[in-house]
Amino acid sequence: MVIKTEVNSFITLTQQMPVIDTRSPAEYSHAAFPGAFNIPLLNNEERAIVGITYKQKGNQEAVIKGYDLVGHKFSHYIHTALEIAPEKKIALYCWRGGLRSNIMSFVLGTAGFKVYLLTGGYKSFRNWVLKTLDTPQKINIIGGKTGSGKTKVLQCLKQLGAQIIDLEALAHHKGSAFGALGQATQPSVEMFENTLALQWNNLNPEEAVWLENESRMIGKVRVPQKIYETMRLSNDYDLQVNLEQRVKHIIDEYGSFEKSQLADCTKILEKKLGNLRMKQALEFLEKDDLEGWIKILLQYYDKTYLYGKETRQSNKVITVEANGKSDMEIAQELIKLSDGRN
Repeated sequence: MVIKTEVNSFITLTQQMPVIDTRSPAEYSHAAFPGAFNIPLLNNEERAIVGITYKQKGNQEAVIKGYDLVGHKFSHYIHTALEIAPEKKIALYCWRGGLRSNIMSFVLGTAGFKVYLLTGGYKSFRNWVLKTLDTPQKINIIGGKTGSGKTKVLQCLKQLGAQIIDLEALAHHKGSAFGALGQATQPSVEMFENTLALQWNNLNPEEAVWLENESRMIGKVRVPQKIYETMRLSNDYDLQVNLEQRVKHIIDEYGSFEKSQLADCTKILEKKLGNLRMKQALEFLEKDDLEGWIKILLQYYDKTYLYGKETRQSNKVITVEANGKSDMEIAQELIKLSDGRN
């Protein structure tokens, strides 16, 4: 059985069953519906052959060529789908809800699967993503200089029942020259948007969502324009943490990495630090003096943070004394301070 499904219903269904992406491996690896499995009807080379046939000989010949290329693989599709969805319920899409997903739906349908086919395909999902990311939402920002422990406070807010989105976790990057250390490969901007949109859609619009203060770029991933603009205009709860605590936080986070890795990341900042400070930082690192190394780096990061803070509306920056307090105590204070401000 094949049931054509609009994008909103499709998204709801994906919480109940596996999702199959029938596009080519190249299309899938660039970006896909988050969590989807790839069973390509055509591989990269086969897709190119069908495309050339379509341009040279028209739609009918392209369809015939497609069947020539995939007909012998029908049993493989069924076996693979059974491994993914043994209960025989599956959500499925291709690029525009056309030939590839229709063929796969037909094949799986004849094998007893209940197939929910996304009308308009991945393209309709992408339109939904872009519309969702433009949807207004109340935002609270956790600010503070590098090493203030913002991520841990964000997770404590989640434990207290507040709405949060961890942009750095979605981007697989912590936002600094050292942000890729220990992280998985960053997703494409498109894949980042897809994952973020699903979380954004689940937010309660009556309550604010907490985000960390971020630059427009998180590594190579870009924060969506509308969200970034709203972040810059939102209340910024600026954590005041002394230098000693910040240094300790940074050592706890990065001190276990190899010196060679830390040195390579430090060198990325050469133009920002200048030759003298760069040389000093690397010397401290070579001597295993992580505290000295960090304090030099913070000269740059603190200056950058203060510049960004000055570009915010002063009445939107709320100072939060965080010295000597646990992450949970800071989170509890943030909730109290934010009541009635949004």
